[in-house]
Amino acid sequence: MALPRLNRSGLETDVTSRQPADHQPDVVLAVHGVESAYGNATALRGVSLSVARGSAVALLGANGAGKTTTIRAVAGLLGIHGGALTGGEVEFNGRPVVGLGSHSIARLGVAHVPEGRLMFSGLTVEENLEVGAAARTTPGADETRSWVYETFPILGERRRSAAGLLSGGEQQMLAIGRALMADPSLILLDEISLGLAPLVTRRIFEDLAAIREQTSTSMLVVEQNATLALEFCDSAYILENGRVVHQGLSAALRDDPQVQELYLGGAPGEAERSFAQARIHRRRQRWLA
Repeated sequence: MALPRLNRSGLETDVTSRQPADHQPDVVLAVHGVESAYGNATALRGVSLSVARGSAVALLGANGAGKTTTIRAVAGLLGIHGGALTGGEVEFNGRPVVGLGSHSIARLGVAHVPEGRLMFSGLTVEENLEVGAAARTTPGADETRSWVYETFPILGERRRSAAGLLSGGEQQMLAIGRALMADPSLILLDEISLGLAPLVTRRIFEDLAAIREQTSTSMLVVEQNATLALEFCDSAYILENGRVVHQGLSAALRDDPQVQELYLGGAPGEAERSFAQARIHRRRQRWLA
C-alpha cells in the first residue's frame, strides 16, 4: 500500500499523479544486475539494490567503488560522463528506464543532487529553483518554492543573490531545494558532505530528516561519512570494486564488526583487530573481483 504524502500546503494527497495510487509499487527503485564500463574499464559488476517507497538507503564504499557510477546509471547520466550501461536493468515505479534520457527519467520523478552541487553560479537562488521546476509534471511549483524557503530560511533571505556568492553549505541547501522543486518521488543524493564542515553537514542531514517526515520522498544517499549515513538511512549497501559486498538494515551494519573495522573506523574495545587485517581483507576482495 502506498504511503500517504503531504503536499507543500500540508494537505494529504496521492503519492504521485504520474500513476494511480492503486498502481504504486512498494519499491520505488529496483536495480537488477547492472553492469557498466568507461571505455575498457569495468565500473559496475552486477550491482543489484532496491529502495522502498518512503525509505532512505545509503550507498557506501571507498573512492572508486562504484557509488557515483550507480547513481549515474539510475539517473541516465552515464553517457555524458563517457560511460555506458553494458548489462542489467533499472526500474522506477515498476517501469524499465534503461535507454531513456536523463530528462525523461527526471520527468518520471527522479531528482539528482550531484556531487559538487553544480550550481548555475550566475543565476540567482530563485532562478536556480525555477530551473529545478523545469522537469516537474505536477502543479504547485509556487507552493513548493515557499516550502523550500521555509525549510531553508537562508535561501529565502538570499533569494535575489547569485548562487555563486553562497557558502558551500548554502549551495548544498540550494541543490537540495532545486531537486525538491521537481516534486520527485526519489532523490539521488551524491556526496552532500563534500567540502563541508561537520556541523554544517549534520544540519543538512537534519533538514533532510525533516523533509522525510513531511513527505514520502524516497532517497538514495551516496556518502563518504558512513557513520552519519547509517544514522540517517534505514538500510545500506556497501560497494567494493563495483560489487555489493555487504547489505542490510543500518542498525545491523553498524553492529557488524567487519563493517565497523573497514568502514566505520573500528569498533570500541576491539583494538586487537589491526589495520593489517583490514588491508588483507581489502586485498582478498580485489583478488575475488
